[in-house]
Amino acid sequence: MMALGKREERCPRCGLPRSEWSENVEGYARIEHLYSRGDCADAIRGAVDQARSHPASRAPPCLRVPVRFILLGVGAMNSPRYAPAGLLVEHGDIRVMIDGGPGAEPPGTIDAWLVTDDRGELIRQIRQLARARGLTPQVARFHRDGLVISPEPVVHTSHPTYGYLIAAEGRKVVWAPEFLEFPRWAEGADVMFAEAAGWNRPIRFARGAGGHAAALQVAREAREHGVRKLVFAHIGRPTIKALDAGLRPPFGEIGHDGAVFTVTGSPP
Repeated sequence: MMALGKREERCPRCGLPRSEWSENVEGYARIEHLYSRGDCADAIRGAVDQARSHPASRAPPCLRVPVRFILLGVGAMNSPRYAPAGLLVEHGDIRVMIDGGPGAEPPGTIDAWLVTDDRGELIRQIRQLARARGLTPQVARFHRDGLVISPEPVVHTSHPTYGYLIAAEGRKVVWAPEFLEFPRWAEGADVMFAEAAGWNRPIRFARGAGGHAAALQVAREAREHGVRKLVFAHIGRPTIKALDAGLRPPFGEIGHDGAVFTVTGSPP
């Protein structure tokens, strides 16, 4: 008589076999809190306890915390239509603001306020807004409970400027609202929030000091570099004019103030 093998454990929430669970269990103390009222509360607490005791143990994807990206503004400098380009990142109870400015400030409390250019046109106003929350805006790395936001250099102007590589739940998201040359570190991004100050030609600063890439160029290079989802989030007057004329980029979508994008640990 053939012996029966041990039945593989399945997630009590989604039924996925244990062999297909992710090995990333960082931040599960928060998950216990977030799902404490759910139907699978006891099983989730057990997964949390196991994760604490055995860091290499696996956890099902349905226990992962989604990451929300909220565009508080998508405007280039002095936009006649949009608030200043800014992104609010939410992961569980963690909230981090990047860029923004007057009209694109986050509601409620935030844990950090990061900027891509600490010498940018709106830095004085951003400092005032951040100071009211007890924060100092800066180019910096943020890391907490599985959310990692790292500054990466971009070619934009005569002094150092940056974009941000955002990693959480095994996904790669890029915030790069201003650049002249497509940043190679954005290759393979699941989502990229990108430059669109110009439309069909780049905007170049005087004396070769940098500039802004054109939206059509960004669309082409994002596709070539394997970006899965492209969102234009720094929209200048030439692009506004093109959109009003009914033109659209061949790849990517036009962001708008208040747009929300949710990224989970499982591919869409």
